[in-house]
Amino acid sequence: MIKYTKLQHKKVLVLGLAKSGVAAAELLHQLGAFVTVNDSKPFDENPQAQSLLEKGITVICGRHPEDLLDEGFELLVKNPGIPYTNPIVDDAVKRGIQVITEVELAYLVSEAPIIGITGTNGKTTTTTLLFEMLNSGGKNPLIAGNIGTVACGVAAGATKENVIVTELSSFQLMGTIDFKPRIAILTNLYDAHLDYHGTFEDYAEAKFNITKNQDETDWFIYNADQEIVKQYAAKSKAIKIPFSSSGRSNEGISADETTIYWQGEAYLERLNIALPGKHNLENILAALAACILYGCEKEALEEVLKTFTGVRHRTQFVREWNGRKIYNDSKATNTLATKVALEAFTQPTVLLAGGLDRGHSFEELRSSMRNVKSVVAFGQTAERFIEFAQSCGVGETVLAENVEDAVAKAAPISKSGDVILLSPACASWDQYKSFEIRGDLFIDAVMKLE
Repeated sequence: MIKYTKLQHKKVLVLGLAKSGVAAAELLHQLGAFVTVNDSKPFDENPQAQSLLEKGITVICGRHPEDLLDEGFELLVKNPGIPYTNPIVDDAVKRGIQVITEVELAYLVSEAPIIGITGTNGKTTTTTLLFEMLNSGGKNPLIAGNIGTVACGVAAGATKENVIVTELSSFQLMGTIDFKPRIAILTNLYDAHLDYHGTFEDYAEAKFNITKNQDETDWFIYNADQEIVKQYAAKSKAIKIPFSSSGRSNEGISADETTIYWQGEAYLERLNIALPGKHNLENILAALAACILYGCEKEALEEVLKTFTGVRHRTQFVREWNGRKIYNDSKATNTLATKVALEAFTQPTVLLAGGLDRGHSFEELRSSMRNVKSVVAFGQTAERFIEFAQSCGVGETVLAENVEDAVAKAAPISKSGDVILLSPACASWDQYKSFEIRGDLFIDAVMKLE
């Protein structure tokens, strides 16, 4: 960790705990700042706040005092999920107090270079794949960010011998000022989180923060198949590395049906790549480009691509059972995600879908249902999804009580050569606390098939 001294003796407010708030408070305290933590959860129910108090950090819990900022704070570090419309955050901005997220702290203290990955879809897969390939290539990577490990905590222990691979959300990037990754990746841009950002333009600008401070010594890897991304990429001062899955290109990294190309020259064959789907090909291209720039040997990267079958709950290959290939895509909590998953397969598909009923239409899926031979639906949307599937001409539709019952009913109606795919197109909260729990129960049921 770089001994960063500019926060020494500064009064800093950390708003919101969870993992990022705790890590930020501890790091700030270590850097010599006078830290106050404010969290809505009552102190006696808040073990994280209790732990911070024991370390000498001031803690205000159970409420957000209206006069909190009168204490003379010079910096506010907020939980990424807290919007800028929050009264305290809004007041801080009006008072001219800098508002950041812990990702900014990670950059300020890190001895290790940072590779930042953002985009609407594909962040987690790209981040995980990139980490695995850098590891195979002997580059001593660490993994951090929105993927589950707090970036500033990882950065505090990193050395010059490491590289930090960091998944970044728009929420995190919106709270950056000087953040400047060595390599930045923008996978794609679609409408998302508009309840937080207000407009697509504001959402896209937050994403663009990943390259805002880059210069000609840095690299920006971006999706050249998406016009909106190309428009934003044109603003970047970094060396631009486009990726495209639409055929061979003389620039950046690209792919056709059989081959991946680097700067127009054949680099490796796609034949042995384990991860299915066009969307995953885009993730692979972005990750490969970063590894090539980082000097990894091709053989090390190929070995990972032969065995990497996806991130848990994201079009994750579970097992082959009696000739059927079974995939867990429980993370698909909306129709766009399920559409992408369905388009990854050309085989006859038994689709398991359904969940929380938000009243949304499934119409976006219609063009992607052509290979779906059967649907097993569960949850609040089960009957609506069955009606939709029948309107698409799906030959066999079955109602199930839950995801485990769906596996039991999908198995006998499938045949050798089929794909069995859990891709719910709905959130899990009608029956399960999270998509992870739903996916874990699916995997357990699949592994019990005899």
